[in-house]
Amino acid sequence: MNTKDELSIRSILSKPFVSPAGEMPNRYRKMLKNLRVVMLIVSLVPLTLMTFFAFSQYRKVSLTEAITLIDNLAIKTRHSFQLFLEERLNLLRLIASMHDVSALCDNKTLEQILNLLRSEFGGFVDLGLIKGDTGVQVTYAGPYDLRGKEYIAQEWFQEVLINGSHISNVFLGYRKFPHFSMSVLKRQATGESWILRATFNTSRFEEIIASMGLGPDIDAFVLNKEGILQTRSKVFGDILNRVPFEVPTGVYMSTSKEYSHTDDKDYIIRFCPITNTDFSLVVVIPKALIMKKWVSIRTDMLITYLVSLVIILFVIFRITDTMVRNLMESDRKREMAFRELEHSHKLSSIGRLAAGVAHEINNPLSIINEKAGLIMDLMTRYDSFPEKDKFLKLIAGIKSSVERCKTITHRLLGFAKKMDVTLEKVDLNSLIKEVIDFVAKEAMYKNVSIDLQLDEKLPSIYSDRGQLQQVFLNILTNAIQAITGTDGTITVTTWVENPETVGVAIKDNGVGMSEETLRHIFEPFFTTKKGYGTGLGLPITYGIVTKLGGDIRVESKEGVGSTFYVYLPIKSKEGASYE
Repeated sequence: MNTKDELSIRSILSKPFVSPAGEMPNRYRKMLKNLRVVMLIVSLVPLTLMTFFAFSQYRKVSLTEAITLIDNLAIKTRHSFQLFLEERLNLLRLIASMHDVSALCDNKTLEQILNLLRSEFGGFVDLGLIKGDTGVQVTYAGPYDLRGKEYIAQEWFQEVLINGSHISNVFLGYRKFPHFSMSVLKRQATGESWILRATFNTSRFEEIIASMGLGPDIDAFVLNKEGILQTRSKVFGDILNRVPFEVPTGVYMSTSKEYSHTDDKDYIIRFCPITNTDFSLVVVIPKALIMKKWVSIRTDMLITYLVSLVIILFVIFRITDTMVRNLMESDRKREMAFRELEHSHKLSSIGRLAAGVAHEINNPLSIINEKAGLIMDLMTRYDSFPEKDKFLKLIAGIKSSVERCKTITHRLLGFAKKMDVTLEKVDLNSLIKEVIDFVAKEAMYKNVSIDLQLDEKLPSIYSDRGQLQQVFLNILTNAIQAITGTDGTITVTTWVENPETVGVAIKDNGVGMSEETLRHIFEPFFTTKKGYGTGLGLPITYGIVTKLGGDIRVESKEGVGSTFYVYLPIKSKEGASYE
């Protein structure tokens, strides 16, 4: 018979470690919490720091790699711009040095030179010769009528006289289309100075940028130091628009900056200054494009971090819970061992006391028995003794009582020291009926009915008959005393628990016991019967059942009643003797 809420002596002793609801006590919950916090800090802080460091480092590396690739391409393109500009400038210097001023002053000659330049090199718009002291364009070859135009007030004119050459920014001018100019100084032996000036369209700039082979999301353009576009931009518009960010000045190396545009996109802007010019090749890359690979890796790293976090949390919570529960179980076993040791010590003390009492009682009992025997012998010798039969019956009663007292003192001695258990074949159902006969009058006096639900197929067991009588007598007596009403009922049930064990349940509908009482019922001298209880009945019962190789359990609820379960082995323990 298996009951869900049965409480063995071990579970009773373990009560301080488990709350009534089966929850972990506060001190263990606090220990579990602190242990988890420490393990989480020790595990997650390094993992988080490592992940954060890996995030930042990989982001930096990804950004650096992307910018380096773009920068290498930009540097090659910048070199193409420098070659183009230097080639055209050197070409003008060569023309100025190869031709006399008289030849350059001839429009036909200038037209021939321009046509040759257009056919061989391309990009030339016009060509003109300007007198250095007046700034007047003496001869002009090109699609416009610019002969006689004066440039002495132009800033570039003065720069050419000082530096010997000049490359202008892109402008519209009289031509109304984007172009730029190059000018070189030619000095005569006579001291006169002349300026050979050519203009170019910006298509060559566009061709050089197109040769970079950039994707549709990457923008590249040429910018002057004032932030004016010298070529078209996908992001910032047409030529001669001003960009909405500052251009680095005084910088001769490639530099980068981040920029957030009005289209809610973040860009990385790479500046590559073109040597000996006011131009910079600018590459604008969407930050999302640069970080695309990083975002993919970041997602993988984040998933790895989260999976690791879940695994760590699971392991920590599982391990700490197991550790604390194992610790709690160890404490419970230690406490149980201590209580059982204390219980044994108390029983040992009681045993020594019982042995002394038993020895003291045995001596007068022996005298009483001898005197009664002597009287009986004297009475049987004389047949004429008056009322002989009556006195013989009385003497027989005295001797019977003495034998009963001897049996009781014998059991006290058995409690005091380990005595060999005398085993015999016992019909448990018959034994229970015999014990009930002893308490029948008391039960009837208290109006308590005893209901027997005995298994007729219950096998005989090998045990100590006299000690089993004491066990069931103690339990039945307690059950009767626990019933305070007028309609008390005690139910005695027997059954086969398993092939090696039989069970006996004694259930009453008495006052029941609190959980605090349940913790102490098997402790010596603990009693709820104030004034007349000794607190020895159940401890002795527990000791007998344990000595016989069985187990005793109890479940109880205040106001409902109590049930004692006694489990006994069918076969005796190895080495036991039989009657």
